[in-house]
Amino acid sequence: MTIPKDAKIYIAGHTGLVGSALYRKYQKLRYKNILVKSHSELDLTDQRQVETFIDREKPEYIVIAAAKVGGIRANINKPAEFLYDNLMIQNNIIWSALHHNVKKLLYISCGCAYPTRSNQPIKEEYLLTGLPEPTNEGFALAKIAGIKLCEKIFSEYGKNFIACIPTNTYGVGDHFDNERSHVIPALIKRFHRAKTDKLPAVTLWGTGRARREFIYVDDLADAIFLLMGSYDKNELINIGSGEDVSIKDLALLIKDVVGYKGKILFDTTKPDGMLKRILDSSKIQRLGFVPETNFRRGLEKTYFHFLKHVL
Repeated sequence: MTIPKDAKIYIAGHTGLVGSALYRKYQKLRYKNILVKSHSELDLTDQRQVETFIDREKPEYIVIAAAKVGGIRANINKPAEFLYDNLMIQNNIIWSALHHNVKKLLYISCGCAYPTRSNQPIKEEYLLTGLPEPTNEGFALAKIAGIKLCEKIFSEYGKNFIACIPTNTYGVGDHFDNERSHVIPALIKRFHRAKTDKLPAVTLWGTGRARREFIYVDDLADAIFLLMGSYDKNELINIGSGEDVSIKDLALLIKDVVGYKGKILFDTTKPDGMLKRILDSSKIQRLGFVPETNFRRGLEKTYFHFLKHVL
């Protein structure tokens, strides 16, 4: 199914990392009726506001990229807020979409929804086979609930509501503030500040041995666009790059991209989080998806964005 160029498509969370990339993608392809609202215009945690908005605007297609996000420190410090806010955001949109004749909805979940002790690479069927990582349990529980709500609506009501799990995403539009930033923007900011302040060393949390998979945000937008047009199964689907890197090697690479000359130290009293997470993306690869962005080039583009728009 190809979505018509004049179809009304609501991108929830268009100012965030993933939503903004998807918005750019649809604009580039000359879609004429993209619906977006900022947080000041529409509070997605408010059920009445969301219900009124969906009823009034009547979008035909919805992508839920909206979420309360943060790094490991924020997730540890505010688990209740991460659980509550994300449940409210996704439930309000999904339930309103069900009752207002939305043709298709795609819910974007997160890799942390998978059990912390999953076999690697992580297959879609591993969901709920174990406990989530304790450091971001609140966020993970909300993202699991969103997947399951779409799954149950699909089976009970026959609505084309699907869910995907992207791997760790980075790129233009990322958050660089201390509360919300994930590992790549956090490292870019820290190494840049260390360079400008001429610090002799940067100390990072954990051992550096944890491994993560990353995908550039514009590649993820390509995958989401593909799913909206051609995936209609009531089955969770992963989106990954197929390559992982240790946090130590990632730090060394970002240090080089930024041009920082000091040392990297690790505080082993701090948690690593999940020790390894790489997704099995064979299902979406069979649909023809191949990420295009070289990892170093993606980091360079992200650093350039930081220098131009964040400083």
